[in-house]
Amino acid sequence: MGAETYLVTGAAGFVGGHLVRYLRDRDIQVRAMVRGREGCEALEQAGVELVVGDLTKPESLGAAVEGARGVYHIAALFRQQGVPDAMFTDVNVEGTRVLIEASVAAGVQRFIHCSTVGVLGHIAEPPATEETPYNPGDIYQRTKMEGEKVALEAFRSGRISGVVIRPAMIYGPGDTRTLKLFRMIRRHTFFYVGRGEAHVHWIDVRDLAAGFLLAMRQEDQNGEVYIIAGERSVPLRQMAAEIATQVGVREPWIRLPVKPMQWAGSLCEALCRPFGIEPPIYRRRVDFYTKSRSFDASKAARELGFKPSQDLAGEICDIVEGYRAQGLL
Repeated sequence: MGAETYLVTGAAGFVGGHLVRYLRDRDIQVRAMVRGREGCEALEQAGVELVVGDLTKPESLGAAVEGARGVYHIAALFRQQGVPDAMFTDVNVEGTRVLIEASVAAGVQRFIHCSTVGVLGHIAEPPATEETPYNPGDIYQRTKMEGEKVALEAFRSGRISGVVIRPAMIYGPGDTRTLKLFRMIRRHTFFYVGRGEAHVHWIDVRDLAAGFLLAMRQEDQNGEVYIIAGERSVPLRQMAAEIATQVGVREPWIRLPVKPMQWAGSLCEALCRPFGIEPPIYRRRVDFYTKSRSFDASKAARELGFKPSQDLAGEICDIVEGYRAQGLL
């Protein structure tokens, strides 16, 4: 009998790509679901079976799940301007539903659903746990909440075994989304909105991949939710100072007042959104500087055996080295 196959959706993305490589490094047979083969040469060279599938086209999912023992559902529609709200529902909610239905029909034994701590929205009393009430603040968070509920219903009803993983803020080597932050600090253009005291809580994408595998293997756990987060949250100013140290520049010192920046962010969004224009500043980006994000990952430690592999300084060091190797800093 051949090796058991595990499907990874969203395999062409940052998280999915890291998960695929993590599994292949452990000789786990992977089938990667992508929306198109273009740009996926690295996956094929890694010995990964590619399958083209689209969460908005249920008829394309049968071949993806056929013969798979487990599914890692990573694919999602993230925040994008100019995308109608209905598309977020189609991908993040209905896409989850039809993928689970296809998995049940194909006899898949276990399903790991990637959600987000964003379903908790603003956390009034951090650190948040898996028991913290839902409080989504935008269409992405709302649809991820609804997709999570779809998955939990399937698990708890006994239709398929699985758990929900809620990652903290994701970063790691090769992450283009945090590149702007590192570049701004390196070029002395980074500034705080407020005092920089709001906490941020990250998870290294490589540790997240390890958490996914632990969740797949802990088959005695079903219908549970697990927050996967780094060693601890830190004030934004502490993170910025660590980045500055590692790129060899002065710690950021510019601080802007909170209220005017919040007003500017809201105004920019209101003016730009009707025209499909990318706003130069979002209210959500202002919130990054002012709202604390801190999470308790002790449940994942107890029940899955999850533990981050290194501290914040080590993670930032790896990210900086990766950017430098690519000539990005």
